[in-house]
This record gives sequence, structure tokens and C-alpha cells, in this order.
Amino acid sequence: MESIKLRVGRPITPEQFEELSDEQLVRLIPKAYREFFPGKDFCADGHFYLHDGTAWCFYRGGFLDD
Repeated sequence: MESIKLRVGRPITPEQFEELSDEQLVRLIPKAYREFFPGKDFCADGHFYLHDGTAWCFYRGGFLDD
């Protein structure tokens, strides 16, 4: 995989999602929501749900319903 800059809010492709580790993925999530990241194995279609019912999407680099 080519080296990518891991920055908060940076969208990634499904292929990049598969190649990145949990530690790398958590760097793409704003600090306020990192505690809700369940790990890559529990992300359905590249997203996971937060405590308030919203979903963070790695493919969009933001909230699923934005």
C-alpha cells in the first residue's frame, strides 16, 4: 500500500480500510469519538455507531448522515 497521511477526517477507500490497522484507523477519528471505535472487525461497511446513534464513516471521512 502506498503511504498515506493519517489525519482526522481524511476519507479512505475500502481497500485502504482493509489494509490499515486499528491503531492507524483510530487516528482518522476525531478525539472526541475515538473511545467509541469498536475496532475494525466490528465496523460494518466502514462505519461504526457512536453513543448518540450517529455513525462515523471512514469512507466519507465524517459522519454517515452529513
